[in-house]
Amino acid sequence: MKYVALPLPLIELGKTIPVDVLDPAGKLLLRRGQVIFSEQQKELLRAHQASMTHSDALAWQRSFDRMVQHMIRDGVDVAIIARASMPSEIAEADYGDGRELNGSWLDLQELLLGLLYQGKTALNPLARLDGIERRAHELLAADPDESLFVLFQALADLTLGYSATHALLTGVVCELTAQKLGLNETVRQTLFRAALTMNIGMARAQGTLALQASVPSDEQRKLIREHPPLSFDILQSFGLNDEDLLDLVQGHHELNEFNGLARNRESRRILRMADSFVAKMAPRKTRLAMSPLRAAKSLFLGVDAETAQLGSAMSTVVGFYPPGTYVQLANGEEAVVIRRGARADQPITVSIVNAAGMPLAKYLQHDTSEPPFAIRAPINAQRIKVRVSLEKVHKLLKELRARDA
Repeated sequence: MKYVALPLPLIELGKTIPVDVLDPAGKLLLRRGQVIFSEQQKELLRAHQASMTHSDALAWQRSFDRMVQHMIRDGVDVAIIARASMPSEIAEADYGDGRELNGSWLDLQELLLGLLYQGKTALNPLARLDGIERRAHELLAADPDESLFVLFQALADLTLGYSATHALLTGVVCELTAQKLGLNETVRQTLFRAALTMNIGMARAQGTLALQASVPSDEQRKLIREHPPLSFDILQSFGLNDEDLLDLVQGHHELNEFNGLARNRESRRILRMADSFVAKMAPRKTRLAMSPLRAAKSLFLGVDAETAQLGSAMSTVVGFYPPGTYVQLANGEEAVVIRRGARADQPITVSIVNAAGMPLAKYLQHDTSEPPFAIRAPINAQRIKVRVSLEKVHKLLKELRARDA
């Protein structure tokens, strides 16, 4: 029988334990429905290596993920979500058949957020990470433009949980850039996983920092500096022993490119650049987000020829105006970008506000390579008051794919 360690740090005193608690030999320590009342009881269970069955662990984790999803949906503060304890009940539906994930990018964002927030206490983390990665690659392969659209829209909404959005968007930027540069699939897969997990050592703080209205404290700055080795330690505690992955995570803030494994030098450069690129385009309570155009231009400031080549590849695959971001057109309309164009500065857009400032019920699609619809300037997402319909955009992208087929 396969057993999983009980997540004692995430169990709140006085709450019901919804699983049978066993020792590693299968001896019953606590029957499901009982309660842990004191820290002394926790220490006793820790001493006996308190565990549970694999099926109970998976079901309890599904219950936790659903609870976090509901908290996010209800607008609960990120700091409160970060302190959430394991639920005291497991629904029958949580004992599913173990089938793989088939959700959307936002479903993956919620699942990854739970994993990142739990850190070392996460249940069955590698299987969960595998499922998230598999589905993310499927969604990206099916439509890169829609993937970028959903994730850039999510990046502007800090209530969704910034750490997971940042991780997924950084992973997508890394993957598209690595494809452009011709890196092999094995290298790309390691790079993608590193992007998802590199900030697990400060995931909760990352969400708090994005929402707080003051500059980081000295303690927060220390965590920002020291989180790569913390993430390294957490991943090792999961049982990950991929030295290339651990090297990327350990060195993703390292400015000396010759530290770490030589074979990962290019991957480290891609990861560090994508991490910084996405962070610049994310809003904070203390500042507006940098426009994608300015963020792209920053990739070329004061860099050597090799770094400029990498920056060129990254800005090309994402675009100066990526899907999901906003622009003003030459005709005065405000539009959301839905698809990258043949050139980085000429995407396909959909107008959502007319020149008089009135919202448009019917989306008007434009090719910005045509002079009347050329882009006049980017618009910060926080200045847009119209809610974009993902359903309408999905339909338009579907029609564009069918036209191109």
